[in-house]
Amino acid sequence: MPVVGTAVPRKDAYDKLQGVSKYIDDYNFTDLVHIFTVRSECAFGKLLSIEKAEAEKMPGVLGVVTYDMVPGKNAVPLLQLDEPFLAHDIIHFYGEPVALVVAETYEQAAEAAKLVKINYEEMKPSLSIEESLEKGAPKIHGDNNICSTFNVERGNLEEGFKKSTHIFEREYRTPYQEHAYLETNGCIAVPTIEGGVTVYGSMQCPYYVHDAVAMAAGIEKNLVRVVQTTTGGGFGGKEDFPSVVAGQATIVAKLFNRPAKLVYKRDEDIIASSKRHPGKVIMKVGTDDKGNLMAADIKYYVDAGGYVTLTPIVLLRGTVHALGPYKCDNVHIQSYGVCTNKVPCGAYRGFGSPQTVFAAETLMDEIADELNIDPIKLRQQNGFRIGDTTATGQVLEQSVGLQETIEKAAKKSHWEDKWQRPSEKKGNIRKGIGVASVYYGVGLGAGGRAIDRSCSSIMLLQDGSVRVAVGNVEMGQGARTILAQIAADALGAPFELVNVLETDTAIIPDSGPTVASRTTFMSGNSIMLAAKELRPRLLEAAGMLLGVPADKVELINGVAWEKDGINSKKFSFTEVVNKLYAERLQPIAYGWFKAPENFRDPVTGQGTAYYVYSYCTNIAEVEVDMETGMYKVTKITSAHDMGKAINPQQVEGQIEGGTLQGVGYGTSEEITHDPKTGRMLNSSFSTYILPTAVDAPEIDPIIVEHPYDKGPYGAKGFGEVPLMCVAPAVANAIYNATGVRVRDIPVKPEKILGLDK
Repeated sequence: MPVVGTAVPRKDAYDKLQGVSKYIDDYNFTDLVHIFTVRSECAFGKLLSIEKAEAEKMPGVLGVVTYDMVPGKNAVPLLQLDEPFLAHDIIHFYGEPVALVVAETYEQAAEAAKLVKINYEEMKPSLSIEESLEKGAPKIHGDNNICSTFNVERGNLEEGFKKSTHIFEREYRTPYQEHAYLETNGCIAVPTIEGGVTVYGSMQCPYYVHDAVAMAAGIEKNLVRVVQTTTGGGFGGKEDFPSVVAGQATIVAKLFNRPAKLVYKRDEDIIASSKRHPGKVIMKVGTDDKGNLMAADIKYYVDAGGYVTLTPIVLLRGTVHALGPYKCDNVHIQSYGVCTNKVPCGAYRGFGSPQTVFAAETLMDEIADELNIDPIKLRQQNGFRIGDTTATGQVLEQSVGLQETIEKAAKKSHWEDKWQRPSEKKGNIRKGIGVASVYYGVGLGAGGRAIDRSCSSIMLLQDGSVRVAVGNVEMGQGARTILAQIAADALGAPFELVNVLETDTAIIPDSGPTVASRTTFMSGNSIMLAAKELRPRLLEAAGMLLGVPADKVELINGVAWEKDGINSKKFSFTEVVNKLYAERLQPIAYGWFKAPENFRDPVTGQGTAYYVYSYCTNIAEVEVDMETGMYKVTKITSAHDMGKAINPQQVEGQIEGGTLQGVGYGTSEEITHDPKTGRMLNSSFSTYILPTAVDAPEIDPIIVEHPYDKGPYGAKGFGEVPLMCVAPAVANAIYNATGVRVRDIPVKPEKILGLDK
């Protein structure tokens, strides 16, 4: 494998450095119209009327679009059809889209939007999980505002607690998190022949958008094409929400028969787009005197916001991972998605797991502290090894690198030299060190089994170059490079000659979403299946050139020769492809890969939740000023088992970027709302505090490889994992420095000083 496992340059690096890459706001079309969204200034209420006459008189304004003008169905097609493209009856959150002002310029549309008047019959909103669950609370969703619930039962919980000599009961809370991608949401919808629509946009899931466009326009799917433009980051935030944006742009394009552009400014993007779900986790865990886990009773709640969106599958993943990567024979996990009158929540890197990971890993630290056990040793004795069984009853048969991540992170960070109990710390500036571990199911798992498939095509061009089309997208994570490496080695082609196209729904059938750390595994495997079909044709052509049977040919890294033979001739990949064309052998192949089977019992939650897991251990180091509570994260040592590092440099980049996101989640990032009106109070980067380069700690990435035999060259995928257990590692380090336990993030100085009560 001359390419896989090496740090080849990113395919898109030079285009982005030179400014050649075109993001959605760089696109233009003749006769383009611009859209500005009119949003609700009421968090919960009945929509009575929309006054738009004055706005429509403004210069350049072509019209104001409301729910009654939608040409198709006014419903965003995700898990449920509860969210409309434009509000039509009940307003569910402050900032919900109510009307679209269409004008010749963006500035004209924005100015006219100020004249659109919305009349409501306001109702008291529910702005927290607790408020929505109160008896007699206003109905936001269903009869009780619970939009989803899951259950996991294993063993005998009562007997497990009876055998426990120590029982720990704690409650933990986690906040919203804004994705803060560099490029905001946006798309352009263009009318095409026969009443069709082509949508160009910044997105993670073109096939979700494909469904939304067909729904909004009221047309067949064969009239819809979705082309993903260069996408400036997603992190989950462009999984569900682009369906809303594309649907609205499509409505305008159909009504006015002109290309329609809808691109958000930053404040609107923060107000309107989905967020990480706030979480509440109640843990009750029993152990023996040595710290072995005997029983775990966990209740997990997430704040879904005004509509369901992706909450059920976000909740399911957090439920499955709620105990962490630890053995325990007696487990009961119950989880609830609760609707409130706030911005709807959706996918975010880690997908429902960082909330429960924070709880589980903080509790593990509390157990270690109370039982006077080194936190590293507690994780080693309880942590998964091959042959162990998860909370869902799944036996781990291979590729379990947890213990090696713990060992290598501890060694690299010099844990044994640095760790002391908090009572031993002296002075005003105190140093602390903390640890957290995680496991994460790769792919959509049992809950997404029906859509867990992937298609790829490989076309050989006559000049010897290779064109690869895939159904998963590049959104900055390096997918085009990784997949080109896999294709190059699978074919025997030079890496330089392989080009992976940006995703286009007209080229490749629905391959599922680009989420769940599945791209390397799913698209990588489908590429290998396509290559498996093409490679024999290449070997046949090479054999003709060499005058030997195809099974006597070796083709590696763009060179073909006779293996174990006397023929010393060599032919380039281009020459082989030219011969293939001359002999009229088929130059294209498709690969269709179905994920390994998963099963989940809907009652007990038992089964093979995911086909394989990735693992990580983070060790965080901090310095805390005991007088002010101010602190800084100085270093994070992060060890990851991703099966096989297809491109080690990109793996390290993912670790560094995800780690800094995790630092933000644990230390500074949170969304706040007016407690009376439900209006978001910090919709800009001046008030939503992100860690910058100045705040970044030293990050020491460690690659651990435990190959998975069903992965491309052993790879599992791990893109989400770097964020997931950073926050608890930092919180545990702060406890180690100060003796103050913070059970709700972000950890602020006032919490360390006890001033937040």
